Amino acid sequence: MSSLANTLSQNTLNAIVNRFNLAEHGEPYKTLVSPMSPAPVGQVRVFSGGPVHKMVYIGLTVPPIGLDSHMIFAFTAPDSPTPHFTLDSVLAGPHFAFHLDMIPRVDLGANLAYINELFQPLTEIFDSAKEIEGLTPAHLSPRQYAIMSPWMLAYRATEEAFAQIDEHVEQYLAHWFKVVEAKLSVSTFEGLDNHNFSQRDQRNRAAIFNPAVDPVWAQIDRLLGEEVSKELRELLIKQDV
Repeated sequence: MSSLANTLSQNTLNAIVNRFNLAEHGEPYKTLVSPMSPAPVGQVRVFSGGPVHKMVYIGLTVPPIGLDSHMIFAFTAPDSPTPHFTLDSVLAGPHFAFHLDMIPRVDLGANLAYINELFQPLTEIFDSAKEIEGLTPAHLSPRQYAIMSPWMLAYRATEEAFAQIDEHVEQYLAHWFKVVEAKLSVSTFEGLDNHNFSQRDQRNRAAIFNPAVDPVWAQIDRLLGEEVSKELRELLIKQDV
């Protein structure tokens, strides 16, 4: 089952792997199975290298229920203030959905210079994406918005609308590449509170992948079983490769 969601995800994944010459851990790291299908329904791939401390890709393709779902989380070093990158692209039945974000590593409300340097440049792209006809806001709770960034794009989409987001994904990714490679300016870095990035990152990941916060994990429980679903969450939460 090939879809626009799969194409967008694979293009993005390959762009990150090629940019930083990432090494893959296992080929794949894990194959996913489900009682819904006699054949494997997906795979987990894990990469690392250079400034990307750990990248996790989870792909699920289940034709009997019309699901083609692809998630990428590219994590920078735990002790770094550099944002993570994430893209989720999904085809579920006749409908598409995606979320795209750079995940902040500090309290944005207390660090205006960090906002100005890293996130404000995304504003024009963010505003442009919201104007695509055929997008409707995803059903996310205030808690889910609070643990990501205000520049997160999270929408359901018609096929026509989804076909137009490639450019915006590429621009977010290009900006993240620039941020990762340039590193934070000295003045902004010195102004950050306590520099305890690793602890905050661990708490933030625990919130992002908390099944009480994100109901998608209940669906994964049903599709793959609770044990495998828990294993996937632990892989995403754990900072080590």
